[in-house]
Amino acid sequence: MVRPVRTEDLWDDATAQAYDTPGTGMFAPEVLGPTVERLAGLAAGGRALEFAIGTGRIAVPLAARGVPVAGIELSGPMIDRLRTKADEATIPVVRGDMATARAPGTFSLVYLVYNTISNLLTQDAQVACFGNAARHLAAGGRFVVELWVPDLQRLPPGAHAAVFAVEPGYVGFDSYDVLHQRVVSHHVRFGEDGAGRVARSPHRYVWPAELDLMARLAGFALESRSADWAGAEFTAASRSHVSVYRLT
Repeated sequence: MVRPVRTEDLWDDATAQAYDTPGTGMFAPEVLGPTVERLAGLAAGGRALEFAIGTGRIAVPLAARGVPVAGIELSGPMIDRLRTKADEATIPVVRGDMATARAPGTFSLVYLVYNTISNLLTQDAQVACFGNAARHLAAGGRFVVELWVPDLQRLPPGAHAAVFAVEPGYVGFDSYDVLHQRVVSHHVRFGEDGAGRVARSPHRYVWPAELDLMARLAGFALESRSADWAGAEFTAASRSHVSVYRLT
């Protein structure tokens, strides 16, 4: 029997130490640049709060742009890694759950990037996250969510899993629980000796329309939705979106 994966177990010391990949992957300049540029504009000269700030992938370059940034983060090891880049005075962080933890002060922007809202594994927790964003914002403030579009079209009828990547030394596949909108991503990496190491991460997937309803319950209205941080048009073929909500 496979032991259920808990989100709080994922972000341990080993994960935090291996999380940063400077110059490549999600740390590549072509990924970071448009993200930081867009968020700096949306902050409109005010303070920004990052939910699940992690090791500071976005917060550190955003603060370097002159935007005052604070964060909320559940994982102690991830905060420790962030502290090697910026001290508490530069980027203050509250340790806690992004659905409930409170950071001091008021902000013009709250943002939640790289599919992280799906780490909250129930609809109630995701709704609470929107409410928590609203509590931190000044009137007219914005909440930005970056999230993938569920790709259930890849799932053959009657099947419960689909492969999403096959590369040298790596196989990735998702297993679905469509009744509860749950997906577990399985990452299998093979060493030079042929031995495989498996890492798994659980998520609750959310359709854009459901996300918009969560926003309305918290007092937000959808201001814009694009397919990426550069502002590409969101279409039926888009595999992810950047949604900007305004506190009404």
